Amino acid sequence: MPSGLLALLDDVAAIAKVAAASIDDIGAAAGRAGSKAAAVVIDDAAVTPRYVTGFSPARELPMIWKIAKGSIKNKMLFLLPAAVLLGQFAPFLIPVILIIGGLFLCYEAAEKVLEMFHIDETNVHDTPAIIEGENREDEMVSGAIRTDFILSAEIMAIALSEVADEVWWQQAIILAIIGIVITIVVYGAVALIVKMDDVGLHLAQTREGAMARFGHGLVSFMPTLLQTISVIGTLAMAWVGGGLLVHNAAELGWHGPEHLIEMIAEPIVHAVPMGMQGFLDWLVFAVLSGLAGTAIGAVIAPIIHKVVPHGEGH
Repeated sequence: MPSGLLALLDDVAAIAKVAAASIDDIGAAAGRAGSKAAAVVIDDAAVTPRYVTGFSPARELPMIWKIAKGSIKNKMLFLLPAAVLLGQFAPFLIPVILIIGGLFLCYEAAEKVLEMFHIDETNVHDTPAIIEGENREDEMVSGAIRTDFILSAEIMAIALSEVADEVWWQQAIILAIIGIVITIVVYGAVALIVKMDDVGLHLAQTREGAMARFGHGLVSFMPTLLQTISVIGTLAMAWVGGGLLVHNAAELGWHGPEHLIEMIAEPIVHAVPMGMQGFLDWLVFAVLSGLAGTAIGAVIAPIIHKVVPHGEGH
């Protein structure tokens, strides 16, 4: 009897070790997949404040909460099941979907670059004046949730490509973790961004001395912060979008772009000490992928602007 109990305890311990290893594997895979989707996350955080601009400060946080709930619904109810089914029954479509997603990211990045340099302003977004009304609020929230669906689909597709070799239930757990964490990070950041100027204004009006100066500085810093986030998001989208095109074109058998980047990168990487070569290799690939992505997007963006009526674009 004692030997049977010891055997049972050994079995339980072995199962616990396997479960712990699985949890570690899931956590590591979620981290890798989430890092790959970072560019889309930055874009999401940069884009969303536009949807609450022009509304009274009292409505900003409730609107962000509505958008966040819609984002969770997008990810958990629609995109996660679709991604798991895709991973199980049609994994060969993942590179194709990622290429489509890469083209979208390249378009988004190029659109911002073209607007920045006033090359193509057919899709410039105007900042609205103060707007009130429940119907207008619902319209903007719905628009934000639709945009979130596209960006969330990109996040799920990128994450799925990193965990395609996992069993279906691990894929589901990893994608759920990524979806929940990213939603919290994005909309927490958005809430902080849109309320920072209100906090600064409150400090400037109600405090004196250093705190009042800090409040004035916070209000003055907000346009710079928003512009910086937008620039970082643009660079990240170009890099990730171009990288998706290069890598997945190779997955489908077209290795030309990947080999070209490797040929350009090789002499540059070998010109620096060994300890810096890994970082420089990544940096050169990121820069060249970003340039390629921006060039491709610059071809796509004006065409889309002619097809999609003004104001309906992202």
